[in-house]
Amino acid sequence: MPARGASDNERVSLDADDLLLFSRVAESGSFSRAAERVQLPKSTVSRRIAALEKRLGERLLQRTTRQLVITEFGQGVLDHARALSQEVDAALAFALSRQARPSGRLRVSMPGDFASAALEQPLAAFIRDYPEVALELDLSPRRVDLIGESFDLAIRMGALGDDAQLAARRLAVFTTGLYAAPALLREHGVPLTPDALHTMPALMLPARSGDAPAWQLSRGEGERTQQVVPERQVRANSPDVLIRLARSGAGVVAVADFFAEPYLARGELQRILPEWCLPDADCWAVFPGRRLMPAKTRAFIDMLARTMSTCSEAADASAAAVNASPGRFRVG
Repeated sequence: MPARGASDNERVSLDADDLLLFSRVAESGSFSRAAERVQLPKSTVSRRIAALEKRLGERLLQRTTRQLVITEFGQGVLDHARALSQEVDAALAFALSRQARPSGRLRVSMPGDFASAALEQPLAAFIRDYPEVALELDLSPRRVDLIGESFDLAIRMGALGDDAQLAARRLAVFTTGLYAAPALLREHGVPLTPDALHTMPALMLPARSGDAPAWQLSRGEGERTQQVVPERQVRANSPDVLIRLARSGAGVVAVADFFAEPYLARGELQRILPEWCLPDADCWAVFPGRRLMPAKTRAFIDMLARTMSTCSEAADASAAAVNASPGRFRVG
């Protein structure tokens, strides 16, 4: 709104807070009551209204010893100030309702194998429990750009890179071992040392560096790690595909013990070199590093944490049933 007497190129710079303050003064009928309402000194309220009038070029209020009277010009400004106040109140109410009840679009990236192996029932329950959340799942193996692609959350395995824009919560730690089908072991023999793996067919995830994938095997903490690079490698970026190929006798696979449990229990796979382990794999929930987390994101992470706790108990029970070592999967 141009000020009276201002040139065509001059524009009044308004602070929305001052318009809201003017609305509060008009509603309260006095500077004193408005000051109490907004928790500011009366002198500050009076000074800011006077500064607003100066910027607008006209009086908003006529001050008398007994009352404040809104001028004709002030009434016109008040209509806009009230509309702004209503929008602010509506935005606050919207934010509070979102915190109280999760709602809105929730974009989540996670490995498809993880979703199908551990989250089928929990995801279905989440969808039923939060009908106002529009869940979008990206199950591709690529590592998405959470900020650039507007994702709310990503589930990632292994080490995380440094990114000041992101925060993370560790959900679980997966231990990893080597597995093979009984048919493969009858054909090639049961390996007794890591060196025997060199000549056995191997099913492996591609290395991010582009180098030939290798298995880093260790036997207990503090012992030297032995690196094995199998001569015959089949590579795929899907752990689920690799473990299914292993079940069919196509090769040895390194897989998280938790995901191997069902095949182990049915006798479709068996653990080889059980005293040797690969590095543990951390499971993380990664999200934009903002102080105020939306309720929809918090509810989803809480669901994941509950699921991991339940899976840990189930893994120990399954390990006991097949006479294996418990504690191969633990909550983060």
